[in-house]
Amino acid sequence: MNFFTILLGTHNRDKVREIREIMSSMPSVRILSADDVPNVPDVVEDGDTIESNAVKKATEIAKTTGYLTLSDDTGLFVDALDGAPGVMAARFAGEGCSYRDNHLKMLDSMKNKEDRAARFQTVVALAGPEGLIGTARGSVEGQITDEERGENGFGYDAVFEAVETGRTFGEMSESDKHDISHRGRAFRNILPLIRELIQQ
Repeated sequence: MNFFTILLGTHNRDKVREIREIMSSMPSVRILSADDVPNVPDVVEDGDTIESNAVKKATEIAKTTGYLTLSDDTGLFVDALDGAPGVMAARFAGEGCSYRDNHLKMLDSMKNKEDRAARFQTVVALAGPEGLIGTARGSVEGQITDEERGENGFGYDAVFEAVETGRTFGEMSESDKHDISHRGRAFRNILPLIRELIQQ
C-alpha cells in the first residue's frame, strides 16, 4: 500500500493518540507526530483566536519541514466566565501548568455559579509548504460540573459534561468521546479535503 503522509503539528502525545484514532477510517494515510520529524519548529501560539493559532502552526511547520501538516487549536468558552478561558484554555492556570491544575482552577472559578453552560471549539488547519490549504471547525455544547467525574481522557475531560450524553468526557470511552467531541468533529470535517488531495 502506498501511504499518503501527513504531519501532526504537535508534541502532545495525548492529542496525537486521539487524532490517530479519529483518523483511523483512512488507513492509507500515514500520520506522523512532531516527535517523528526533525527540526519541527516550536510555534508560539500568540493569536487572538483558535483559528489564527491553528493556521499559524500548520503553515509555519509545513514550510519548515516540507510536510503536509495538520494543526489544531482548541478553546473552552464558559458563559459565566465571559467566555474564559477561551483561547487560553491550555494555560488557564498559568504557564507550565498541568491538566489537573487547569481543571481544578476551573472548578474553583465556577463555585456558586448557577449558569454552568460551556462549549468546546476546535479549528483544524491543513497546510502544505506553499501555504494554507483549508480549515475545518468542530464544537460541542456542555456544562462545567461541580466536581471531577471519570478518569478517562485528558485536559478538562473530567469536568466537562456533554449535553448530548449527560456524561463527562472523562466518563466516556475513547470511541464514545470521539463520536461527539469538538476535536473529533473538526478532524472529520477536514477529511473530505484530505481525500481530494489524495485523489489528485
